[in-house]
Amino acid sequence: MRHEHFGRGFGGPGEFRVPVNIVKNDGSYDLFIFAPDRAKEEFKINVKGHELSISYALKSDPAEHKNWIRHEFIKTPFERSFMIDETVDAENIRAEYVNGILQITLPVIPGSEKPAHAIPIN
Repeated sequence: MRHEHFGRGFGGPGEFRVPVNIVKNDGSYDLFIFAPDRAKEEFKINVKGHELSISYALKSDPAEHKNWIRHEFIKTPFERSFMIDETVDAENIRAEYVNGILQITLPVIPGSEKPAHAIPIN
């Protein structure tokens, strides 16, 4: 998996940036997106070429509830994009939404990773 695509969802001025944790396991990368109190049907996850995009769009406005005594938090739409490389098995990416965390598992194609090597400093 490569660096995050900096064009969208990177948190420019006034833009909401949903937090994402990424862990490398033996056979996959796992993305954990902190997005509590959302409906899983409102997430969209797409792969196009080498770009994985994750977005959330509200289908209804929670602020339209008229009986608020106090209304301090809101659900904000977001989009995050990440570049994936040829080691990711894009056909077998899985997603699960549990307890406010969207977990996306990107399996690695066995034998596709290049071994690490030391870089000498001159």
